[in-house]
Amino acid sequence: MSVDEATVRRIAKLARIGVEETELAGLAQELSQILKFVEQLNELDTSGVTPLTSAVETQIKRRIDEVTDGEIVDQVLANAPSRDDEFFAVPKVVE
Repeated sequence: MSVDEATVRRIAKLARIGVEETELAGLAQELSQILKFVEQLNELDTSGVTPLTSAVETQIKRRIDEVTDGEIVDQVLANAPSRDDEFFAVPKVVE
């Protein structure tokens, strides 16, 4: 698949990226090369390959999903500039 300058201009507009007119030809060539590489990957037979989410097979460590208050209120509020009992105190911004 070949990408032309009009397509690059449209992609840049959709991505809200400012692209100079002088850069369009180079970007079109780079995008064409990327798509050519992806087309090569599509030619591979992957029917016997198990889909992976990572190169290293791991098990997710699970824990009990229980609601707590954290029990570390003093540690959380230790660096607060101002506090009101167990809450952050902030200046009023809306009257």
